[in-house]
Amino acid sequence: MKLATKIIGGIFALLFILLFIICERDRPVSELIPLYANQDSRFMPILGMKVHYRDEGVQSDSVPLILLHGMSSSLNTWDSVAMGLKSARRVISLDLPGFGLTGPSPENTYNFDYYSKFIDSFTTRLRIKRFILVGNSMGGAISWNYALHNPKGLAKMILIDAAGYPKKGESGSLGFKIASTPVINNLLLYATPKSLVRKSLETIYFDQNRVTDAQVERFHDVAIREGNRAVALEIFKGSFGTTKNKGQINQVKTHTLILWGDKDNVISVENVALFKRDILGSRAEIYQNVGHVPMEEVPGKVTASILNFVR
Repeated sequence: MKLATKIIGGIFALLFILLFIICERDRPVSELIPLYANQDSRFMPILGMKVHYRDEGVQSDSVPLILLHGMSSSLNTWDSVAMGLKSARRVISLDLPGFGLTGPSPENTYNFDYYSKFIDSFTTRLRIKRFILVGNSMGGAISWNYALHNPKGLAKMILIDAAGYPKKGESGSLGFKIASTPVINNLLLYATPKSLVRKSLETIYFDQNRVTDAQVERFHDVAIREGNRAVALEIFKGSFGTTKNKGQINQVKTHTLILWGDKDNVISVENVALFKRDILGSRAEIYQNVGHVPMEEVPGKVTASILNFVR
């Protein structure tokens, strides 16, 4: 009994030492703004936050595109696509509440109802009455739920590898797997090693050579932005799970384009057929040898697809 107690005590001591070694403090946003905001960045006070966004392109465009990133990402995921779109359209990208430089919401609520309220507030502040939502992954799910919330406000919608249906056995991202594992996921509040960030990014891309040191550094930095890890953990623990609109994709009436990478390991390309079935009149394009973030792997093709759809 004494030996077993010593062994268990030793294991806990080693775990404590390991956690102490890899533990990282949250980084205040004041340290990150000089690194990841640029000359086009703006900060809007809204719902108790300073929302980081960029409003680029043709300012006379009365129906702008609003780009919504996915889980644990930021507006930077759209950089190349925004560059291609802004010569023809007004393009607005933003860090959603809980992510990027925007950081957590004072309401500490993260579900489809909250994000719909946020989009309403954001567009009202910018005096935008109608717009086109473009959403990837979680941003796609927020988009189609917003289409249920305010169908008159949406002119069109573009879903890129969007969430919305039950998992189909996808291998998924290593980071997402850990974040979804009870008890163990609590460690991510204190330790977010760059090696884990790199491995997660490598599962998101089909072409793993696209993962650069600079990209790993940025994803890591915005992940440990003060408050962001707690938000991610809350979402992985199911904050979206009880929202009233869940499972009502077949009620969406907005004219929709569905874009997908055929090698998506996070949300299977099989979901394309489900979205096409449930959103009447929608159309789809599938990119060959592309993963979960086509706008980063094949931005030129995504830009062309978007422009053809919105013209």
